[in-house]
Amino acid sequence: MTMNNSLPFNKYAFLTTHNAYAIDGYPLHTPVPRVTFTNQEDMITDQLNNGARALMLDTYDFDGDVWMCHSFGGQCHDITAFGPAIDYLKEIEAFLSANTEEIVTLILEDYVGPNGLTKVFTDAGLMKYWFPVSNMPKNGEDWPLVSDMVANNQRLLVFTSIQSKEASEGIAYQWNYMVENQYGDGGMQAGSCPNRAESSGLDDKTKSLVLVNYFHSMSSKEKTCEDNSGDLINMLRTCYAAAGNRWANFVAVDYYKRSEGGGSFQAVDTLNGKLLCGCDDIHACVVGSTSGACTP
Repeated sequence: MTMNNSLPFNKYAFLTTHNAYAIDGYPLHTPVPRVTFTNQEDMITDQLNNGARALMLDTYDFDGDVWMCHSFGGQCHDITAFGPAIDYLKEIEAFLSANTEEIVTLILEDYVGPNGLTKVFTDAGLMKYWFPVSNMPKNGEDWPLVSDMVANNQRLLVFTSIQSKEASEGIAYQWNYMVENQYGDGGMQAGSCPNRAESSGLDDKTKSLVLVNYFHSMSSKEKTCEDNSGDLINMLRTCYAAAGNRWANFVAVDYYKRSEGGGSFQAVDTLNGKLLCGCDDIHACVVGSTSGACTP
């Protein structure tokens, strides 16, 4: 995972795949062809194996089950549905089972009724990795150490957009713990890093986690090549200032492998360098140092 796992969870940065479920060529699970946009190009297993550690997922009640879906008018339809959530979650379970020191974060845009998520996470075998809400810092304190999260096998963090589920199902309400900039085109204006409507201001330090979105409102492979390059690093610097001199913990992008250079991977290496040792790249951190001792 990283050269030093003895820091709090909020002292690391994680590559985040936006609409991780909306995959090119995903097998069809409905009787009609899919007519909707994609945001990623490979399966969840590949995303995780390639270094993504946070997945943004849209969960809906559909066809008597929980599905991953784009919506039209707030509803899932045959033409915008990707597949049952259980299939995606089983891939995550297999990854956590095989990679015992890795932590995965799921950020849900959630349209599922009561207890639907609890059932599907249970059915997928994921509850044994569940990081409990009771261990999450409520007022901007540091998170537990990554090494302790691993030792306790509490390696799955799940955040929902539905506030009531924190009390009723023990699923963390995202906005109690995280700030986030505007998603889509509104978050791509150079030099500006406004918060999205649901989030408190990026400089609200009662929330220990910072998420930066950087993707267009309508996904485009061609535009993403540019977006995931120098512009992304520039936005991360802008959002650092907006967040009260805090580097992002999550960097959410479309088509995460596309860029004109180091892309989203270089951006996360830069963030982890800044967070871990104050250097511009994690590979420049001197092992064991947190003081800005950088190697060329």
